[in-house]
Amino acid sequence: MTITVDEATLKRARIRAIERGESVNQFLAEQLRRYADADDQRERQRRSLVRIGELADSLPRSTGGWQWNRDELYADRLGRFDQ
Repeated sequence: MTITVDEATLKRARIRAIERGESVNQFLAEQLRRYADADDQRERQRRSLVRIGELADSLPRSTGGWQWNRDELYADRLGRFDQ
């Protein structure tokens, strides 16, 4: 693979790579891996969101009339835990 880049950019990249303890080649290889894997990651995220939606749809839609009251909502902040 051949990449064409101007000398000034390459020089700055080499300096930065040295400062970071890596090579320009290592950096570019990692960036190419991330670029190549991006679609796989998006697909995993999409599948996860679909699964979350399916799980949410499987939950009951009603609390059976039960609701939180103010004391229950703020019990942890007020230091009141009914055991």
